[in-house]
Amino acid sequence: MSARRVDGFFYGLFMDPEVLRQAGVQAAAPRMAYVDGLALRIGQRATLLPQPGARAYGMLYALTHDELDALYGAPGLESYVPEAVTAQTTDAGSVAALCYNLLEAPAPDEANAEYAARLREALSRLGFPDDYIAAVR
Repeated sequence: MSARRVDGFFYGLFMDPEVLRQAGVQAAAPRMAYVDGLALRIGQRATLLPQPGARAYGMLYALTHDELDALYGAPGLESYVPEAVTAQTTDAGSVAALCYNLLEAPAPDEANAEYAARLREALSRLGFPDDYIAAVR
């Protein structure tokens, strides 16, 4: 496959460059960003759900299609599908990106406190807004 890179918007643990490195991905062009109209929901893992007025924060990275396939082909991630989003950055304005989400929302009682804690750590390390970090459960 081609080594051409596309922008991906990551809102879960794949925001963490160390997690990407451990998965064998050499992400390029890191940028802090957000997507309006989507809300973070953590079940066993994270997903974004449509919600008017919501804002989901994350990181944009440039990856190859092979790298994206490898990330989302890993065990437990096969249910994620790519969707187009328009992410807003603080410096470059709007960026078209791929964002992988679950087609079905997690059940209302589904939660993963360990995942949420690791995500809060990553968000803090990356410098995201404190109120957003505090809301991650």
